[in-house]
Amino acid sequence: MPCKIEALERIGIFGHLTDDDRAELAKTIDERRLTAGETLFRAGDPGESLYIVCEGDMEISIRDHAGQKIVLNNAHAGEIFGELALLDRGARTASAVAATDAQLLELDRDDLLLMFQRAPDAALHFLAVMGHMTRKADKLLESRVSRNVNEEMAEESTTFERIADWIAWFSGSMIFLALNLLWFVVWIGVNTLPLGLEHFDPFPFGLLTMIVSLEAIFLSCFVLISQNRQADKDRLRSDIEYEVNVKAELEVAHLHEKTDQIFTEMQQRLDRLEALLAAASKARAP
Repeated sequence: MPCKIEALERIGIFGHLTDDDRAELAKTIDERRLTAGETLFRAGDPGESLYIVCEGDMEISIRDHAGQKIVLNNAHAGEIFGELALLDRGARTASAVAATDAQLLELDRDDLLLMFQRAPDAALHFLAVMGHMTRKADKLLESRVSRNVNEEMAEESTTFERIADWIAWFSGSMIFLALNLLWFVVWIGVNTLPLGLEHFDPFPFGLLTMIVSLEAIFLSCFVLISQNRQADKDRLRSDIEYEVNVKAELEVAHLHEKTDQIFTEMQQRLDRLEALLAAASKARAP
């Protein structure tokens, strides 16, 4: 059914139109209402129209070769979807399901041409919307590639955390051990040997004991911080390994389906071949 002019006034893409243009366009644009969970279209369906969300949310998703569902977008009020089928007159490339009760505007090619004729600036806005959707798809593809744990942790870590990691690494190195050993030897030598220097920390080296205690406290804190980050890294690695295992399982299941399909087709071909051979044998028989 035709939409109301009030619905067009709430959508940004129609902001370049005058009130008269919106009133004229409202006569041709259809309005659709969906309940939560209702499917608007599925991937592969024919389609020659795009949709604009007035109210509610729409889930746009596809399934990869392994059968895993990939949510491309959750279209909210004012967002456009289904434009590819309108532009190239091809089949739908994704499925659209109402996540909540939704009110949509359905524009076919004639409606779009009418809008562009009355407000050419709306075409630029339409292209900007398509560019934004392309960027979202690019980010989605980047996130579906196998992730590097070290890179993600490095991006999320703060300067203090990086310093803590470096201190924890350095405190476990041979260089740190050698420096501490040299420091203790020099300190004890200066305060015990008759070198003509003032013994500022004589035996039992109370100042050295306090400094070493403070060093141990701070080093233990840095080591604990680094261990917590390592635990977060291990948890993230486990999540990534789980995702990889799920993908591998889906791929194996998909391969089994293909194998079963090939086996069924070969069996059908063999049955037809046997039937042809049997018919040919009967025809040759006297």
